[in-house]
Amino acid sequence: MAVNAGKNKYQMDMCKGPLMKQIVIFAVPYVFTGLLQIFFNAADLMVVGRFASHQALAAVGSTGSLSMLMINIMLGLAVGTNVMVARYLGAKNRKQVSRSVHTAIATAIAGGIVIGITGLIFAPVFLRWMDTPDDVIGMSTTYMRIYFSGMPAVMLYNFGGSILRAAGDTRRPLYFLVIGGIINVLLNLFFVIVCKMDVAGVAIATIMSYFFSSIMILQAMRNMTDGCRLNWKKVRFSWPNLKEIMRIGIPAGFQGSCFSIANILIQSSLNSFGSMAIAGNTAACQWEGFLFTTSAALGHTMVSFVSQNLGGEQYKRIRQSIRYGIIFTVTVNITISAVLFIFHKPLLALFNADPGVIQYGFIRFALCLPLQWACALMEIETGALRGLGYSVSPMVIMIFGVCIYRIVWIETVFRYFHSLNVLIASFPISWVLVSVAGGLLLQKVLHKYPKNNVIKKV
Repeated sequence: MAVNAGKNKYQMDMCKGPLMKQIVIFAVPYVFTGLLQIFFNAADLMVVGRFASHQALAAVGSTGSLSMLMINIMLGLAVGTNVMVARYLGAKNRKQVSRSVHTAIATAIAGGIVIGITGLIFAPVFLRWMDTPDDVIGMSTTYMRIYFSGMPAVMLYNFGGSILRAAGDTRRPLYFLVIGGIINVLLNLFFVIVCKMDVAGVAIATIMSYFFSSIMILQAMRNMTDGCRLNWKKVRFSWPNLKEIMRIGIPAGFQGSCFSIANILIQSSLNSFGSMAIAGNTAACQWEGFLFTTSAALGHTMVSFVSQNLGGEQYKRIRQSIRYGIIFTVTVNITISAVLFIFHKPLLALFNADPGVIQYGFIRFALCLPLQWACALMEIETGALRGLGYSVSPMVIMIFGVCIYRIVWIETVFRYFHSLNVLIASFPISWVLVSVAGGLLLQKVLHKYPKNNVIKKV
C-alpha cells in the first residue's frame, strides 16, 4: 500500500533530493541529541563529583558498562526497528510500517519491564562480580536499582526515537531531549545540593527526565499522519514483523553487548587501581562520550539513509551516503579530539579538581584520543552494513575484534605488564582492528549491488 501523502514538516524522503544537504540536516540534530544526552549524563557526574565525593563519582561511573550490558539487546532491537521502518517507508508500504511501529512499542514496554526487574534484583550480585570496591558498592547498588526501576520509560524513549528517525525526523527527539535534560539538571541540583541525596538523587533525576521525554515522543507519534502514527489500540506483537526486527536487532544488540562485556572486563581490571583511578577514568570517559556519541549518531544516520534507499532501490545514493558519512564523522571526530587534548585539565577538573583524578584522566586521553577516528570509521561501516540488512557479520567482527581480543589482552599482556597504560591501550588497538575488518566487509557487500540504480519496468 503506497504512502504518497502524510509527510509532515519533520519527516524526510531520503530517496530524493540533494544527498549531502539531507545528511547534514538529518545528522546535525541527531549529533546534538547524542551530545546533549552525554552532557546531561555528565551533569549527573559533575554534580555528584563536585558536591558529594570522589567515591560517589566512582559509584555512578562504575555502573555504566554493566547497565549498558543489560540494556544493549533492547537497544539493538531499537536499531532493528529503525532499519525495518525505514525500509518499508522507502518501499512505500504503509501497512508494514504500521505493524512494525506497533510491534516495536509493545517490545519496548515488555523488554523494559523484564530488564527493570532483573536490574532491581541482581544489581548487587553483578557489582560484586565486577570487583567493585567496598567503599563504593553500596552507592552503586542504590544507583542501579533506582535507574532500572525506570527502564520502561528508557526503552520507550529509545524505540520512539528510532521510529521518528526512520521517518527522517531528528529534530523533535532533540527538542524533547533538551526539555528532559533541563529537567534532569535542575532535579540533580535540587536532590544532591538541597536534599543531600548524592547518588540516589542523581538516579531519580535521570529517570524522571526519561519519563517526561518518553511521554513527549509518544505524543509526537500519536500526532503523525502516516504509517508511523501511534494508536494504542494497535499496540501488539506482529510476529512476522518482530522476527524481522529481531533478525537485525539481536545481532546489533549482541554486538553492543560485546562492547559492554569487554568494557566490564576493563572496568573490573581498572577497579584494582582504586577509587581515584576509577574517578579519573570516569571523568575522561564522559568527555570521550562526546566522541562516541557523535560517531554513533552518524552511524545511525547511515542506518536510516541506507535502509530507505535500499527499499527504494537507489543504489548509487547508498554509496554516496556512505562516502559522505565517512568524511563527515572523521572530520568532526578529529576536531573534537584535538579540543579535548588541548584543554584536558580544565575539562577534567569540571568533574573533580583533585590532581590525582585529573592525572588518571589524562592517561586515558593520551592513549585513546589519537586513534578515536578509527572508532568513528567503525560506526559508519557498521551502520551501513545494518542498513543493508547485514547484522550478523559485523557482530562476528565485533566479537573477535573487541570482546575476545580484549579478554586475551587482559589475560596475557596486562597480566605480565600490570599498569594502567597497558590496560587502556587495548581500546585504540581494538578500534583499528575492527575498522579495518569492517571496511573490507563493507566493500565486499557493496559489490553485490549495481553501481547505478535499477530502473523498474512499468
